[in-house]
Amino acid sequence: MQGRSKILDDISQLMTNAAGVAQGVKDEAETVMRQRLERLLREMDLVTREEFEAVREMAQKAREENEALEARIAALEAGRDS
Repeated sequence: MQGRSKILDDISQLMTNAAGVAQGVKDEAETVMRQRLERLLREMDLVTREEFEAVREMAQKAREENEALEARIAALEAGRDS
């Protein structure tokens, strides 16, 4: 019975070690994939959220100014036609 217990202990230890190795491989694969994804995103030259928001605000302001100028021109033209 002592020999059988030793075999079971060895199998248990082997399984524990295999689980540890599998976790290590998983962690390493995740690290490599994360690094590759980060490099790909850097190479794509994407804008940051802050840059996008700043340009969006500038475009909104330009639209508003354009609408105001259009209204002013229409008023001036209406005054000239009278």
